[in-house]
Amino acid sequence: MNEAGLPCLWMRGGTSKGAVFLARDLPADPADRDSLLLRIMGSPDPAQIDGIGGADPLTSKVAVISPSADAAADVDYLFLQVFVDRPLVSDAQGCGNMLAAIGPAAIHRGLVASVDGETELRIRMVNTGEVATARIATPGGRVAYGGDAAIDGVPGCHAAVPLMFDDVAGSMCGALLPTGKVVDRVGGHDCTLIDNGMPCVILRASDLGIEGTEDRAALDADTGLKDRIEAIRLAAGPRMNLGDVAEKSVPKMILVSPPRAGGVVGTRAFIPHRCHASIGVFAAITVATACTLDGSPAAALAALPDGDTFRVEHPSGAAEVLIERDGTGRVIRTGTVRTARLLMDGIVYPAPGRASV
Repeated sequence: MNEAGLPCLWMRGGTSKGAVFLARDLPADPADRDSLLLRIMGSPDPAQIDGIGGADPLTSKVAVISPSADAAADVDYLFLQVFVDRPLVSDAQGCGNMLAAIGPAAIHRGLVASVDGETELRIRMVNTGEVATARIATPGGRVAYGGDAAIDGVPGCHAAVPLMFDDVAGSMCGALLPTGKVVDRVGGHDCTLIDNGMPCVILRASDLGIEGTEDRAALDADTGLKDRIEAIRLAAGPRMNLGDVAEKSVPKMILVSPPRAGGVVGTRAFIPHRCHASIGVFAAITVATACTLDGSPAAALAALPDGDTFRVEHPSGAAEVLIERDGTGRVIRTGTVRTARLLMDGIVYPAPGRASV
C-alpha cells in the first residue's frame, strides 16, 4: 500500500454510496485500517470537508473485497460504516445496498471472470457469514449499468441487480427472534426484536406519539423523540444478544405505521441515531418478515400482498422485498432487486496525520 494514495472505486449501491477497496490495498491491522479510512472519508467532521464522505451515513460507507477462501463463495465482502462526526469505524453490521455494488466491483477488479450476457456470483458477507447470490448484466463480458430497473430513492433507471439470500435469520443475534417471542415489552412499549439479515427493533410509530409519515428532517430535529428511541435501543441490545450497543450501529430502530401508498407497511428507520432517507435492504427484509408474524406490531398494521412481493414504504418511496414462505407461512428465502453504478475509478489520498480511534 502506498500511503500517498491507493486505488479506490467510488460506487453507488442501491440507495447508498461508498468507497470500494481491495483488501490487499489496505493495512492488515484493523486499527491502522480504520485510522486510514477515517482520514480518507474526512471523519470526524459533520461536513467531512477534508475527505470523500458525503456528510451522511448513507454516503460514508466502505466495502472491502477479496477473493473468497470459502468454497461456497466467489468473493468476500466486508462492510465498514465510517461514522461522520465521530472517530469510529464499525463492522457490526452488513449493508445490503452496498452489496449491489460488489458484483460489478469484483468484475472491474478482476476477482471474478465475467461471461457474455449475465454473470452470477456468490458473495460472502464477512460481517455475518451469510452468502448472497447476485446476477450482474454483462453483455459482451462487460458490466452494463444501463437498464430499465428503477428503485425509489435513486433517480432514473439502471440495470437490475437481483440479490437472493438463504439462511439470513439470526445473522447477528443467533435466531430470528432472539428472545423467542414475537412481542417483547421494552421501555413500556410493545416491540418485536428480530433479525432476518439485520437486527431491528420494530414498534408502532403511534406509540411514540408520531404519525410515522413525518419527513426525515422533522424526525432528526426531534431530540426528545430520538432520546426515547435510543433508550429503547440500549435496553433492547442485551436482550438481542448484542451486548452493550451504545457504541454500535445495531440494532436499527424501525417505527411502523399503516401503509399509505399501496405498500405493506409504512416505516421510518433510525440507523440508529439519524432517520434513514429510505430503508436498508436487510432492514426492509426484516420488517417484511415481521409483517408475517401474527401478533407483532408490524403485522397488526400490515396490508399483506397476494403474492411474494412486499413493498415496504419509506420516506422516499418503497423497497421491494421478495419473500418465499413454506406451507406453514414461515419465511424460508428472501430477496430484493437493487441497482448499482460505478461513479469513479481512481486514486484516493488520505488526509495527513492520524485520526484517533
